[in-house]
Amino acid sequence: MAPSSAARPVKLELRGITKRFRVDGRLVVALEDVSLALREGEFVTLVGPSGCGKSTLLNIACGLLQPDQGEIFLDGQPAPERLGRLAYMPQRDLLLPWRTVLENVILGPEVAGQDLRAAREEALALMPLFGLQGFEHALPATLSGGMKQRAALLRTFLCHREVMLLDEPFGALDALTRAQLQEWLLRVWARFRQTILFVTHDVEEAVFLADRAFVMTPRPGRIQMEVEVPLPRPRDRTLTCTGPFMELKERLLAALTAGLPEEVPL
Repeated sequence: MAPSSAARPVKLELRGITKRFRVDGRLVVALEDVSLALREGEFVTLVGPSGCGKSTLLNIACGLLQPDQGEIFLDGQPAPERLGRLAYMPQRDLLLPWRTVLENVILGPEVAGQDLRAAREEALALMPLFGLQGFEHALPATLSGGMKQRAALLRTFLCHREVMLLDEPFGALDALTRAQLQEWLLRVWARFRQTILFVTHDVEEAVFLADRAFVMTPRPGRIQMEVEVPLPRPRDRTLTCTGPFMELKERLLAALTAGLPEEVPL
């Protein structure tokens, strides 16, 4: 029997993270004393309002930024140098328009100087799972939005990192495509079981995907709530109509809206 989530070792820990930026001559606190941990094989979601520092936190986690205060640990060890040690997918797919789908998805192994023949073979073998079979030699401009995101996710998976950081990968898609890709992503994750930190501003998405969900406050971003999501897996859309799901969604939504202004200026 697989160990429970709580019994698994911690793969990524952010401890006391604070980050400030100077904007137009004034100091803006983007993140303040943020702490969270991801256990091995966990799917963790991070939900918060726009501008609360979610993307900044991912940039710090993967090493693109350094915190002003706090530490990051990988496998229990301090990790001041993190670039290349975690897989990171930003909000945009960032597919290179002059490269085919196959050439785009093997970019990570290519940059790392790995065996390109082996990388191509692995990528071609995974094309059906990622819904890209028959489009291996297509250019990104010919793909739908959902296919571009699947290609970007395949590129991220082919980096072969144990921890994946996904920054609102479905945020720009229409509701139907987004719902389909959520179920598809869970099937892919169930097969490979990487540790995932998934950023979103969609509460339903946060609950549907997660083993645990964290809620952030408006800027300066802090962790306001951590919620276990003990819903059964595998999951499909029928789960979203059940009482336990709606109760969890209401808890997260209440926490998310607690710090927002009552009136939004026009």
